[in-house]
Amino acid sequence: MVAAVTACVLTLSQCGSGSSREDGKPSGERGSPSTAPPGEGVGDGLEQTITDYTAAFGEDSGYRPPSRTDRQTVAEGVGLLLDGRRKEAERHLSDVDFAVRTLTDTATGRRYAEIADRSEGGAAPRGWGRVYIDLGSPVRWSVQIPHPVADRYTERLGAELMNRAPGGILVIAGAHRKAGRGKEADVAHRRDTVFHAVCDLLVRRGLPGVQLHGMADDSAPRHDVVASTGRGREAISEGRDLADALRKQGYDVCRAWARSCPLAGRTNIQGRTATAHDVPFLHIEFGPKIREDRDHAREAVGALTDLTRSWQREPRHGS
Repeated sequence: MVAAVTACVLTLSQCGSGSSREDGKPSGERGSPSTAPPGEGVGDGLEQTITDYTAAFGEDSGYRPPSRTDRQTVAEGVGLLLDGRRKEAERHLSDVDFAVRTLTDTATGRRYAEIADRSEGGAAPRGWGRVYIDLGSPVRWSVQIPHPVADRYTERLGAELMNRAPGGILVIAGAHRKAGRGKEADVAHRRDTVFHAVCDLLVRRGLPGVQLHGMADDSAPRHDVVASTGRGREAISEGRDLADALRKQGYDVCRAWARSCPLAGRTNIQGRTATAHDVPFLHIEFGPKIREDRDHAREAVGALTDLTRSWQREPRHGS
């Protein structure tokens, strides 16, 4: 009998350390502890979760273009979550093998809904990206990261902004911009991506957005930042305030609405869509000094945090 009980205990122990966890992530991945309820996660915080996710991105990491139905389904699922209809969103997103869980940032205690592709851990990830939604405040603005890893540390800036400024939704691309064939994964310049489908949904709901990019030192040698409103002029006031705040911190900012600047984002697809709907949009290029140094990055995120305060009002719903 003793031997039988011992064997049973060992068997239960092995079952408890299997390959799946309550939040749907493999046991070897960072995620919620085993005591978390289904759909809940704690992990190492939002920034660590995102940098773990993007760590494998590379030019040869692969990308599979989504169909129109795939794109629409993910965007509709995001919309259902924004409307507070989580169960419906989960059912809708499961049709394209996406899942929803709640992530709690360990440093701030802030809670986010994470919309992620279940295929990410497979041999051939599709590269369709993720979305994080602030659960503690009404969502009023978006931060967009179209070139994670390729534009080094922009994903880190996006995560820190979400942790510091309430009411945000973070849209992050799921592959290196040079992944796949040709330029099919360069989401800032394409309409046929999950990234754009989600950003288009947000614009149609009247949510202003800021898109973060990274530039090389020789792209704008005399400037630390290039701030642009793309092809529109709806966010000039916000752009001026951001540029002024960065200038006070000692950074040289090229203001593309007032002068000729490199990397002004005139061909950016999300910016063009925002302009078509008269929704404020800012395209920001940060130099390496700001992105690679933690102190400089915190100063830049502080200025971005101030920017979002002007967007903490009821959004205008688009068509």
